[in-house]
Amino acid sequence: MKTLLTLVLALISIPAFAATSLSTSGLMSFVIYLVIVGLIFWVIWWFIGFVGVPEPFNKVIRVVVGLFALIFVVNLLLGLVGTPIFNLR
Repeated sequence: MKTLLTLVLALISIPAFAATSLSTSGLMSFVIYLVIVGLIFWVIWWFIGFVGVPEPFNKVIRVVVGLFALIFVVNLLLGLVGTPIFNLR
């Protein structure tokens, strides 16, 4: 069963990757960019907890940072298909 599942997944994924125009170097730079941005947002998230902002403001700031991170990641993913919300480059 495991071999059959692997075979089916391999057959499904090959045409999908052949039809895209994404290069491996572009995807590698995208992954590195995503990791760096993730580390920056993690440091901001950690710093908010480290500073000790009072509780209602702490949650509001974390929600704003989380929404900003979500919008940023969605924009990066939309950039892969050619229509980002805003252009950072």
